[in-house]
Amino acid sequence: MTFSEWLDFFLPYVPGFLHASWLVLVITVLVILVSWVCGLLVALGKASSIGIVRQASVFYIWFIRGTPALIQIFIVYFGLPQLGLGLSPFVAGVLALGINSGAYVAEIIRSGLSAIPKGQVESSLALGMSRVETLRRIVLPQVVRIILPSVTNEAISTLKNTSLLSTITVVELTLYAQTIIATTFRPFEFYAATAVIYLIMTTMLSQVAAVLERHNARYV
Repeated sequence: MTFSEWLDFFLPYVPGFLHASWLVLVITVLVILVSWVCGLLVALGKASSIGIVRQASVFYIWFIRGTPALIQIFIVYFGLPQLGLGLSPFVAGVLALGINSGAYVAEIIRSGLSAIPKGQVESSLALGMSRVETLRRIVLPQVVRIILPSVTNEAISTLKNTSLLSTITVVELTLYAQTIIATTFRPFEFYAATAVIYLIMTTMLSQVAAVLERHNARYV
């Protein structure tokens, strides 16, 4: 098959790949938002003086980091309906990946919080700032700068993990490619195309993160 013949063969599938790529990006953004909420709450919970909150946070991190993401997806999508909570594949996928990523984000945030000198917190409290104000205005802005590289790596992992959602019928890139392969019997071309698209998206995400890191470095 010549290049022009291959191009004519592949072009009809391009709109589907673009739609699937857009869905991957949407899922990634939503998962990042969920993971940040979970991660921040769990990181603060792990540092809490309330025993039950601290132990619950420790258990969450232990369980999520010690079990495969695919099993967690199956628990949310196939397991929760047994408890009366049925979710669509899209919602279940976002929730499962968000909870999974949240455990890693929690540890990243915790490491960032531990890097902030305690004297800064004590000084802000001595000046009359509340703990919430201290966290919002003093601690978190510094933590974001510290953890940005690690959070970027986790975001890239999240983007790649969206391929796992093909197992619960979310038509993202991987499942779309598998659908085409089932009718064309040409796995090499379409899996290679899928890999290239993932590579482009992860590279773009890395470049955006690099720009943010350079921007934040000006204020360090």
